[in-house]
Amino acid sequence: MTEAKSATPSPNERKVVLYRNGSVYTAADPFATAMLVDGETVAWVGSEQAASSIADSTMEVIDLHGGLVAPGFVDSHIHLTETGIALDSLQLGLVRSARELLDAVQSAPGEGTVLGHGWDESTWHDPSLPTADELERAAQGRPVYLSRVDVHSALVSRSLTATAGLAQLDGFSPEGHLKRAAHSAARQATRNLPEEALRNYQRRALAEAAANGYVAAAEMGAPHIGGMADLRLAASWNLGWPGTEAFPEVLPYWGELALTPEHAQSILDELGVPVRGLAGDLNIDGSIGSRTAALRSDYSDATGERGSLYLSVDQAAAHLAACSLLGIQGGFHVIGDAGLDTALAALDLAAAEVGEQRIRSAGHRFEHVEIADSKAVERLAHYSVTVSSQPGFDAAWGADGSLYAQRLGSRSSSMNPFASFYSAGVPITFGSDSPVTPLRPWASVRACLEHHNADQRISARAAFLGHTRAGWRAAKYHNPMAGQLVPGAPASFAVWDVEELMVQVADGRVQSWSTDPRARTPLLPALDTDTDPVCLQTVRDGAELYCNPALRS
Repeated sequence: MTEAKSATPSPNERKVVLYRNGSVYTAADPFATAMLVDGETVAWVGSEQAASSIADSTMEVIDLHGGLVAPGFVDSHIHLTETGIALDSLQLGLVRSARELLDAVQSAPGEGTVLGHGWDESTWHDPSLPTADELERAAQGRPVYLSRVDVHSALVSRSLTATAGLAQLDGFSPEGHLKRAAHSAARQATRNLPEEALRNYQRRALAEAAANGYVAAAEMGAPHIGGMADLRLAASWNLGWPGTEAFPEVLPYWGELALTPEHAQSILDELGVPVRGLAGDLNIDGSIGSRTAALRSDYSDATGERGSLYLSVDQAAAHLAACSLLGIQGGFHVIGDAGLDTALAALDLAAAEVGEQRIRSAGHRFEHVEIADSKAVERLAHYSVTVSSQPGFDAAWGADGSLYAQRLGSRSSSMNPFASFYSAGVPITFGSDSPVTPLRPWASVRACLEHHNADQRISARAAFLGHTRAGWRAAKYHNPMAGQLVPGAPASFAVWDVEELMVQVADGRVQSWSTDPRARTPLLPALDTDTDPVCLQTVRDGAELYCNPALRS
């Protein structure tokens, strides 16, 4: 599978930059205070004294003033167009009632469809939702599409229902709260936009990522999300030319079911752009918040409801077998325990057909995997399946009385078992699922340290690696040195203004931090504060993606 050419400086634009008087997060030297970048590559890391001896007038010298240089973040699950639209539409995350939501719709500026994102009725005192007719009146006849925070359901107005032909689809409700096929159709109807508009939304998302220290993002395309044209557009950001604007690298995935190797190859050929695999948001089930995640037993707050299964064991097994025979990654979106049962049974069937070694070597990945018991964790490890998790989910919904507890009762305590994955040897990588949770990587690292189940907390170092180097590995990236700052590695990093550096572990029974140099452990920002480090610069393969004016002031 060939990879698209990255947008990097041409040879005549090659620069040599010396960063000094700070801290460099590197395995090459845990005491490093300086780093030399030569073009696209890290050329050297070392001490301040050595930096003084190699500095010359041909270099740009950047004084870090105690700041931190660290490998750039990789978001292992993102939706670029959806993120851009969410950033530019009604922000509904702070809405706390149906009345407030209707007020927001009524005050929406502009013309055309009213778009909004982020409402979460589990945080409302009264979870009653507004009706399609109420939305119609509030918008004064404009079509309305308001995605729930998990983007697995939405509220729509009466006029959108009519123009998009939603009434006969599975998941339709006359009251305007749509799930499953009806929701997918409603979303696609509002995304039927000119290519330039879609490009601007994706540019907005990539710029947001760069401003928060991300150097790459795994785009999770699927037919029910944005279609092939949207994924092709996302992949095209990797085709930049020297001298043009640079962005984080896009690692594209396409979530479409393939039943045979020939079918899989035909999908890849039709896409016409290189993808990392046929994985990502190929949905086995839905979400906890929308009660579409497939459960073994009823939702605690909805007797008789156990969610939705979108694929059978046989279909999922055929997909994994086909991808394995082609030597590419396959995988699924899977959240509920019954959904995971389906995925694991599919692994068994696929392994019986093509052999366990082919399954393991393909490097399949499952997205989310929020409910996994010890036996399921063991089976994921057995098949070397990578789990792509979202720590922000636990931070948002894992507290006592929050969404998980409302939907699942006592079962919520065992969700998102990060420590169990690590202990069993399950490869794990982290992302935001933006726009579901924001592009705030240090908040995501903190969420791993502060998991609501203390037994599932992991150290800051493990969490940081899961957000950086593991993201490249999970995508089977061609350069094994990606995600680290050592000589010869890609110059892909971020510079951070930090208040304090320390070593942080997850176990509260031992000292939670240490700056003892004898530990020889690279230091990370202190995350036991109310503020995150501020990004000063983001660089990918030597190209500056983002710069805060404070960096060179």
